[in-house]
Amino acid sequence: MNYKAVLEGILFVSGDEGLSVDNLINILEIEKDQLKEIITELDNDYNKEDRGLKLEYYGERLKIVTKKEHSKFYKKLIGEEAKEPLSPSALETLAIIAYNEPVTRIMVDEIRGVSSAHIIRKLVFRNFVKEVGRSELPGRPILYGVTNQFLDYFGLKSTKELPEIEETPEPEETDLFTSKYNEEN
Repeated sequence: MNYKAVLEGILFVSGDEGLSVDNLINILEIEKDQLKEIITELDNDYNKEDRGLKLEYYGERLKIVTKKEHSKFYKKLIGEEAKEPLSPSALETLAIIAYNEPVTRIMVDEIRGVSSAHIIRKLVFRNFVKEVGRSELPGRPILYGVTNQFLDYFGLKSTKELPEIEETPEPEETDLFTSKYNEEN
């Protein structure tokens, strides 16, 4: 098993959240010393000049991040993205956050049915969404809410001005034993 490749994939999938060493040990089912060796190997790979990513510890969590020396290019990308209109998936994610704030990324994912990490990251860069705290759930995930820029963009004074969501009525239960169609003898 190529644990270095698996570790890289796991850290990529974990996104902004990153993972603790204990989580990685449990996921990979390896010893702490072996994990440290794998992290060192991956870090050495990333430290080469021809790589755009690197490993960083933020608190107790290990993440894959971009190199600071390339930040002027990332800022250009973000500046270009800020000029683009919001995609349907970004609008959907914004609506979920606005109607449910404060909300974790996992809660947004559950409502949408797909991963929202990339979209939330873009919305944070565009200053439509911000971190508003930490949940009391295990792992203390980040809570997100909308910003004043979001309100300005949509011409709202507060989220209380968001349109009401119409409840879809539950379908009526059908009694399978009786039918409006009776068999005639």
